[in-house]
This record gives sequence, C-alpha cells and structure tokens, in this order.
Amino acid sequence: MHSSSLLRRFSCFNATTSSSSVIAASYPSVKKKPLVFLGSPQVSASVLESLLNASAAPDSLFEVSAIVTQPPSRRDRGRKVMPSPVAQHALDCGLPTELIFTPERAGEEMFLSNLRALQPELCITAAYGNILPTKFLKIPSLGTVNIHPSLLPLYRGAAPVQRALQDGVKETGVSLAFTVRALDAGPVIASERFQVDDHIKAPNLLEMLFSRGSELLIHELPSIFDGSARAKAQPQDDSKATLAPKIMPEESWLSFNQEASALHNKVRAFAGWPGTRARVQIIDIKNGQRNNVELKIITTRVSSHTLYNEGDEVTFVNGALVFPCGGSTALEVLEVQLAGKNAVSAEAFWNGLRGQKLKKL
Repeated sequence: MHSSSLLRRFSCFNATTSSSSVIAASYPSVKKKPLVFLGSPQVSASVLESLLNASAAPDSLFEVSAIVTQPPSRRDRGRKVMPSPVAQHALDCGLPTELIFTPERAGEEMFLSNLRALQPELCITAAYGNILPTKFLKIPSLGTVNIHPSLLPLYRGAAPVQRALQDGVKETGVSLAFTVRALDAGPVIASERFQVDDHIKAPNLLEMLFSRGSELLIHELPSIFDGSARAKAQPQDDSKATLAPKIMPEESWLSFNQEASALHNKVRAFAGWPGTRARVQIIDIKNGQRNNVELKIITTRVSSHTLYNEGDEVTFVNGALVFPCGGSTALEVLEVQLAGKNAVSAEAFWNGLRGQKLKKL
C-alpha cells in the first residue's frame, strides 16, 4: 500500500490526538466493523467528525478504517496546493496518513486493490465528488450509503441544495440512501424534512442539512449493520425524480428582465460559489463619462413595492440599491463587491459613487 504512486499521502505536523481518534485501542477485545468514509468539502468534514466521535464510544459497533477524498488542489487566493477539508480534518484528528486515499478516480485498480485489503463492511459517502463504479460498489459487504441533501427522488445530482433554492422551494430535506449505479436512485433508508425560509443561502442550508444528515446516519447505523435497514429501505418513485445538474460559472450572471423573486433565489442559491454577478454602468453626471463595471451581488431581498416605471436607473432607497426587474418588480441589493475589493454594504457602495448615477446593463 505504501509504495503506490496512485495514492497520494499527506504529512501532518502537530496533529492532535482527540477522543475521536480513529480506531482507538481502548477496547481491543471488541471486534468492530470496518467502515470507510468518502467525502471532500467542509460539510463532509462535519460528517466525518460525527463518525469519529461515534466510533470512539465504548459500545460502538464500528471503526473508521480509512478515508477516501479528492486529491490535493489549488485553493484560496494564494493558490497553494492544499488537501481537501476532509483530508485536513482527518489529519488534525490524528488519522495515519496511510489511511487517507486520494485517487483521481474511484475506479483506479490500485486504489480498489487497497480498498479490498481493508475488507470494509460499509462505505459512507457525503459529497465525495467522484462517480463510484460497480466494481467499487461490490466491495463493502453491507453496501454503500450516501447522505444526500434533498428529499429523494427530488433533486438527484451534483447541486441539490443550490437547485432547490434556485427554484424557490419552501421545503427540502436530507435523505439516507443506498448507492446504486444510477444517479442517486437507490432505496431510501430514512429522510427528514425542513422548512426553507426566504433568506437562507446555500452554504448555510448545506451545513444544516449535512449536520442533520450526520445525526440521521448515526441513528440508523445499527439497522444498517444488522441488515434491517436494507429490508425497510423504500424504493424511489422514478416518475417523480427531478435533476440537480452541476452549476457552471457562466450561470452566475443576473438578467434583470427576470422577475425579482427569481433573481433573489439565484443569489441565495449561488452564494459562496460561483456567486452572482451583474453588469452596471457608472455615469459621471458632470462630464458624461461612462464606466462599465462588474458587480458581485452578495445579499438581496425582493422589494414589496410594485414598479410602474421600468427604466434602467438604479436608485438607493432605505439602505438598498433598487434594481428594476421584469414584471414591474424590483430587487433590493443589500451587499455588493467590486472585483478585487472586499464586500461592502449597499450604503457604503452608494456613498462611494459621490453623486454619480448607476444604471443596470
């Protein structure tokens, strides 16, 4: 395992050993079931933390035998090559580096060979980010269970929370489902519903759903291990399935011929990444000079007032930049960001114009 060039390893300095460290030797007489966790972003790290904490309990049925995550990538402004948040969290918890696997693809033979050697009874996935081939799914004897942040069969795919917010849903949830080759189509073990308010953004909703999904998983693990979860899991109704395709960067532009509610939902859905952008024009009324700029739209709300004059001029009312939108509606923008600058309030941005006019493009 150690000589594999396909499986990158991380070194950890000053790694702390916590009570949730993997596979503690405190209870050597108990043969725990080996579990492998697959995840990558920060929300997945919270799931890993829950599993590590549960595995450290005296009566735990399982141990976290390995972590599978995305390879290191260039992130943040410094563009440094960094491990995924899940890999970093595992290192911080004292997980041995040889138990952190980072294959480019989950179908790599060397990776699958090392996974088979661990003889996992169960694999858990939470926003792992790679497609799992059939030869992977055949390895864990009890199968693979996924935490999916939607009420399956709704919003199958890569961006369930973002697409749900973009659609303006009033209710969503989290599902535990067995993984099959078809996309997010496996039998559902358990799910929980949540009401969605008009202002929550995707990063906050993702965090909430995965946090609750972790609790749901820990609660259901005994039934998964004894096989009763397989018996009670409900097949999905494929006729009711909807898709949540991956978000592309070019989708981030706002078009003000849409109604304000659609734009507000998009701002909430695309918060974090890729964000939402608008093209505006700043006009110096003294000399007529016009400057087109790109404005990142951070926080919005839908105006309660109906607009009867749908021009292009952006006004400032009650702490908000008011953009005329389609259907005689208006979007109130509360927070913006210019390229290379920090996010500021609408009031601070408006004051910075020093009397210049603002138009939407």
